[in-house]
Amino acid sequence: MPHFTRLVFFLFCLMVLVESRKPRRRKRTGQLETPKPSYLYKKLDVTKVGKGKPPPLLRVEDHDFSMRPAFGGPAIPVGMDVQVESLDSISEVDMDFTMTLYLRHYWKDERLAFPSASNKSMTFDGRLVKKIWVPDVFFVHSKRSFTHDTTTDNIMLRVFPDGHVLYSMRITVTAMCNMDFSHFPLDTQTCSLELESYAYTDEDLMLYWKNGDESLKTDEKISLSQFLIQKFHTTSRLAFYSSTGWYNRLYINFTLRRHIFFFLLQTYFPATLMVMLSWVSFWIDRRAVPARVSLGITTVLTTSTIITGVNASMPRVSYIKAVDIYLWVSFVFVFLSVLEYAAVNYLTTVQERKERELREKFSCMCGMLHSRTMMLDGSCSESEANSLAGYPRSHILTEEERQDKIVAHLALNSGSSSSGKKGLLKGQMGLRIFQNTHAIDKYSRLIFPASFIFFNLIYWSVFS
Repeated sequence: MPHFTRLVFFLFCLMVLVESRKPRRRKRTGQLETPKPSYLYKKLDVTKVGKGKPPPLLRVEDHDFSMRPAFGGPAIPVGMDVQVESLDSISEVDMDFTMTLYLRHYWKDERLAFPSASNKSMTFDGRLVKKIWVPDVFFVHSKRSFTHDTTTDNIMLRVFPDGHVLYSMRITVTAMCNMDFSHFPLDTQTCSLELESYAYTDEDLMLYWKNGDESLKTDEKISLSQFLIQKFHTTSRLAFYSSTGWYNRLYINFTLRRHIFFFLLQTYFPATLMVMLSWVSFWIDRRAVPARVSLGITTVLTTSTIITGVNASMPRVSYIKAVDIYLWVSFVFVFLSVLEYAAVNYLTTVQERKERELREKFSCMCGMLHSRTMMLDGSCSESEANSLAGYPRSHILTEEERQDKIVAHLALNSGSSSSGKKGLLKGQMGLRIFQNTHAIDKYSRLIFPASFIFFNLIYWSVFS
């Protein structure tokens, strides 16, 4: 029996061993499942140093980072450099600009030094920034600013073995820009972005441009619709606050020149056309009252609409802009053309009334002698002379009155047609120019264009 028991146990172990070496089938697919070697399941954990908690490479917990490096000693130098990614917008109404940039800080903090066999660095994200000391740089005169956080906070911290630190962030800032519109739209604007430490004076923190003028880099693709970027440069100076002291302040200055072509098409060219259109009335017959009046009123209203549209898109400044001078002078030219026709119409009415009165008063002279009648150059017909028979004697003029009226009538109506009467009418030339409506229109055709051309020469030579 003992031998039989041993034999059964041996056969059972043999069957178990055979079954363990047979290939297994998968339940769903029916494919054979080959057992994988056990060494494939073993992976090396590079973060595991040994049993227990590994020693930290940066001993952040061993120091108080609420104080600046070398606290109580000389001012810590913090170098800065900036790379401008884009200049997003310039607003004349709000007097500000929006800029996206990479802001980088450089300083040394021996508390972050770590041993390293090779001169390499360690890079961290924004989570370490909350645990160590970083410069408290802010933007002076900024209205809005934020650090980009898509898809994560755009913050980078790089620490070198000797304790040097590079701190970089991507920021969009909207800052104030004091603009002068006295030469608008032929103006050039200079704006600046100012950086300064908020808490540390120049005795604790010294801000400086790390590489001088080379500390400011710009993207070559930066462009604006209304401005041409002429220059980017950096400056630095001290800023004083009466309650806190002196601070180092860094400036990013850029100069912008406005494109004039847009305003030539939208403002100057339409205003010039309106002025030239108002001159058309000088060639229209003075008796065409509806044509000349409607043309003058249309040009006046159109010019006033152009002035309103330009001022609606500009800040309400208390001084005169260059575009205001041009538009208002154009408005004056258009308005004077309307007044010119008003003067022509008035003088025409006055002259016609005087001529009608003279014809009524001289109608009695048609009964004079044949020699006296010839002096009137056929102004009265025979039938008109015969009609004097029914006039009362009180309406008949004396001989002296007749002679005076004849001279006045010749001076007003037929003086310019006879070369022998030039000496007699020479003293009345100035009066006849204003009384002759054709002369007013004739001189207006020359004076108005010449004056407007002269104004344009002075305007563009001064403001361009």
